[in-house]
Amino acid sequence: MKLLDRIKGVGRALRSGTVLSGVSTRPTARMLRDSKSGVLAAQQVSIVDNREEIRRSWRRAAAYALDFIQNSGKLKGACDQVLVDTVGVELVLQPQPELAELGYSPDEVAALVAQIKREWKRYAWNPRECDMRGKFTLPQLVDIGLRWYMAYGEITGILDYMPRAKRRAKGIRTGLKVCMTPPSKLVQDTNEFENLFQGVYHDEDGSPIGYLFEEKVNGVTQKVRYPAFDAEGRPIVLHLFDPTDATDVRGISVLSSAIRKHAQKEVLDEATLQTAILQTIFAAVLTSENPSKDAFEALEALEDGELRDEFVGFLQAKMDKARESTIGINGTPTVAQLGPGEDLQFRTSATPGKEYLPFASSLDRETARAIGITYSSYAMDHSDATYSSVRMENATIWPIAVRRRERLAAPMLQAVYESWFDEMVGEGRIKLKVSYEVFAANREKFTWAQWQGPAAPTADDYKSERAVSERLANGTSSIAIEGGLKGIDTDELFNQQLREHQRYVANGMRSPYERPNQPPLPVDDPPDDNQKKKAAA
Repeated sequence: MKLLDRIKGVGRALRSGTVLSGVSTRPTARMLRDSKSGVLAAQQVSIVDNREEIRRSWRRAAAYALDFIQNSGKLKGACDQVLVDTVGVELVLQPQPELAELGYSPDEVAALVAQIKREWKRYAWNPRECDMRGKFTLPQLVDIGLRWYMAYGEITGILDYMPRAKRRAKGIRTGLKVCMTPPSKLVQDTNEFENLFQGVYHDEDGSPIGYLFEEKVNGVTQKVRYPAFDAEGRPIVLHLFDPTDATDVRGISVLSSAIRKHAQKEVLDEATLQTAILQTIFAAVLTSENPSKDAFEALEALEDGELRDEFVGFLQAKMDKARESTIGINGTPTVAQLGPGEDLQFRTSATPGKEYLPFASSLDRETARAIGITYSSYAMDHSDATYSSVRMENATIWPIAVRRRERLAAPMLQAVYESWFDEMVGEGRIKLKVSYEVFAANREKFTWAQWQGPAAPTADDYKSERAVSERLANGTSSIAIEGGLKGIDTDELFNQQLREHQRYVANGMRSPYERPNQPPLPVDDPPDDNQKKKAAA
C-alpha cells in the first residue's frame, strides 16, 4: 500500500469516529447541551402564556390543595404557621397622615391618630360592625383570606354598605361591611370580545374594571357583575394575589408546585405503614422438625409393620405433648413448653429502612419551601438543629413572611380602612379641621397608614436583645424601628410607660423605667421643687 493511501485511510477513520479518533461525536459547547443519557430530551416542554396556564389549571390545583389541607395535619399546621408568621394575632394600625400643609400641628396630628386608633379597634373587633354576616372580627376575616390564598392562590371579597334604616334595626352604627366571597365564586368565564378573562373585566389598558361572581338569589344561581371601584375611586371588590407575570389576572394555589411531592410523600407513608404492619403481624415464626404430610405417606409405605407402628407412635406422643401447651402472642402473655424439636422466633420489622428518613425529609423540605415556612416548623423536626442553623432558617424565611404581609394582608386591611375612614369623616364621628370636600380631595394624605405584624422569631432572646441595645447605643436604629420589628405600637408603649412611671414616682416608689447607668426620668413639678418655688415667692 502506498504511503498516500495509508494517510487517506487514517483520515477516513478519524472522520468516521472509530477507535482511532477516541470520540464518537463532534465536541460542542452550547447552552442546554444534553447528556449522553438524553435526560433533557426526555422532558417535553414548551413556552406558554402564564395566565392561560393558570386558567387551565386553576380548578384542578384548588381541588387538590383543598383535599390535601383537609386530610393532612401537617399541611393544616403549615397553614396555621403561615397565619402566625404573617399577621400573628392581628396587624396593628399605624396611621401616618401627612397634614402639615393642611394646617395641622404635630399635637393635633397626634390627637387625631389616637382617636383613629381607638375607633378602629372598636370597629375591627366587633363582628356585627365589620362583617356583613355579623359572625367574624376583621382579624378573623384576614385569617380566612390567607387560608384562601393557600388553597386558591387569591383573596376575594366585596365591600358593601348597609343603609341607616337597616343599621338602626340591628342596633349597629357602621355602614361599611366586609363580605368575604370564596374565590371559587369568581367565575372562570372568558370572552375576548367583552374583555372578560377568567371572570375579570378589563378596559383597553388592561386595568380591571369589573368582576363576575356567582350568587344564589332566591335559590337560583346567577352571575352578578360588580364594578371594581365606585364613582369616587373607592374599591368595591377585594381581589389580592401574588402575580408571576405582568399579564396575570388570577392567582393559583401556593401548593400547586408542591402537589406532586406531597402526593409522593403520602404514597411513601402509606406503603411504609402497610409494610410495617404486615411484617409485624407475621413476626412470630414457629419452626418444627416434625415431618410433613409427605413424610407420613412415606411411613405408610414401609414394609416392616412393627417398625412403622413404633415410629408413628413416637410421633403421636410428640404431638400429644405439644397439644398440651399453648403459645400466646396477644395482649395476655403466656409462657409455654414447646414440643420437642420446635423453635419459636420473633422477627423484627425491617421497615422503615435507613433510607426512609432522608428521602421523607427531602420531600417535606420541598413542600415547606413552596409554602414559605421553615422545614423545622413544617415537619416539627428539630433533631439536627443548631443555633446557627435556626438563625439561618429564620433569616431566609422571615423576609418571605414580611413580603406576604405587605402584599396580601396589609392591602386588604388598607382597603377596608380607607373606606371606613371615609365613612367616619362623612358621618361626623371623626372631626377634622377641614371640610369633607377638602378631605375627599386629599384622601390619600389622611388615610396613609402602615400595618405592623408580629416580631421575627429568635433562637436566643438574650443575644437578640443585646443586639438591639447595641444598635440603639451606636445610633444605627431607633425605638420606632425596633418597636416596628417587634410588632409594638411605639406611641402606645410610650404613653403607657409615661403613665406607669409617673404613678410609681408619685407614690414614692422606684420606677422600673429608670436606667441603671442613666439619671432618672424627669418628673413634672416634683414635691421638692414645688416647695422651693413657694419659698422663693
